[in-house]
Amino acid sequence: MDETDRNLISALRHDARASLSDLAAMLEVSRTTVRARIERLKQAGEIVGFTVVLRGDAARDPVRGLMMIGIEGRGTDRIIRQINGLSAVRAVHTTNGRWDLIVEIGTDTLEAFDVILGQIRKFDGIASSETSLLLNTRKSGG
Repeated sequence: MDETDRNLISALRHDARASLSDLAAMLEVSRTTVRARIERLKQAGEIVGFTVVLRGDAARDPVRGLMMIGIEGRGTDRIIRQINGLSAVRAVHTTNGRWDLIVEIGTDTLEAFDVILGQIRKFDGIASSETSLLLNTRKSGG
């Protein structure tokens, strides 16, 4: 992947519906080049799909946050299964460093968010946690 491919992907992340002509002008290449590069990136598995974000999806979770979790012992797989069973959990990431897991949570209210935090903190094997509310998302989607 070269600089033109990276710039093309960046442009598509900003507006996946941009016309080939607009993308070509932005990248200072031909429409044929843009079309061929998109096709090649799809065939190589670099681009795996396109999606639509609806207004309802964006407004779905007015209260969002990240919960960092430290786990004692060897219960990580069990704890991940328990966390994945909660409807307010949007993603679970394993990580290195101080925290073992980072959990993305989304709810309708602060009260509901607090309930989910309480449920997770009660899981056997969770030694510590720290939670940060997400105030604003400046860029999303990779």
